[in-house]
Amino acid sequence: MSQKEIGRIVRSLSGFYEVSCPGGEVTCRARGILRRDKPPLTGDLVEISRQGRQGTVEAILPRKNAFLRPAVANIDALVIFAAGVNPVTEPFLIDRVAAIAQSREVPVLLCVNKSDLEPADSLREIYQRAGFPVFCTSAVTGQGVEELWQAIRGKFTAFTGNSGVGKSSILNALCPTLALPTGEVSEKLGRGRHTTRHVELYRLGEDTYVADTPGFSSFDTERMELTDKETLQYAFPDFAPHLGHCQFRDCTHRSEPGCALRAALERGQVEKTRYESYLRLYAQAEQIKPWELEKREEKSL
Repeated sequence: MSQKEIGRIVRSLSGFYEVSCPGGEVTCRARGILRRDKPPLTGDLVEISRQGRQGTVEAILPRKNAFLRPAVANIDALVIFAAGVNPVTEPFLIDRVAAIAQSREVPVLLCVNKSDLEPADSLREIYQRAGFPVFCTSAVTGQGVEELWQAIRGKFTAFTGNSGVGKSSILNALCPTLALPTGEVSEKLGRGRHTTRHVELYRLGEDTYVADTPGFSSFDTERMELTDKETLQYAFPDFAPHLGHCQFRDCTHRSEPGCALRAALERGQVEKTRYESYLRLYAQAEQIKPWELEKREEKSL
């Protein structure tokens, strides 16, 4: 006879879910209606029916947040990894992911990695001026690792970023017993191999969990979910002091006269790359139909 338990999904792979329960991990499949309408995500709290070490995910408990890319739920913060060398991270990749997180009211931390090879001062300065907590790290020298640990301690965070920026290397530096595989970056292509194939949750200490996620490319960002164009401006917290002061209440901050945001840009109070990212995201958001946004929100609840 099966018994019901509550646990958290710590690994999702090919339709199987490893669920951590008080009695140990249970390998589960999800009920058909869940696989079709609301696929479980790593980080989900779920109710399972258990038969020994096998089980079925019967229900997903209410989520406080959810993401499709990276595919995680219920996180306290998102740590975006970037680098100034091999591969060089384009600010738009950071801004796209950060906007998705901010639209869900999830705090964003930026980790500028490989600082032993390239300090990436311009990248660091852009996001510090925009108000993001920025950590410059190196798995080789240990720079910034302790500071990053203190920032994520006691939280459930997800690590994300483009391929090859060293998420797994920093995880190993935070917790050497993990011994996660790391990959070399192609000198010719300037990008890394996907050493992380799926989203997996690791316990780094008491009440401290990190979800390691597969690296993404510029192409992958085009398939990430978007917020609607009317609320996109609020996904850029550094824009906040200038919103509500435009000549027109429905200003889109693109070409309207009397735009307070563009005036702030000209005064150097808003970062140029951040504003350019906003324009690119707005153009993409214009192509999204309202019913598509509604469908995405239904799946995340």
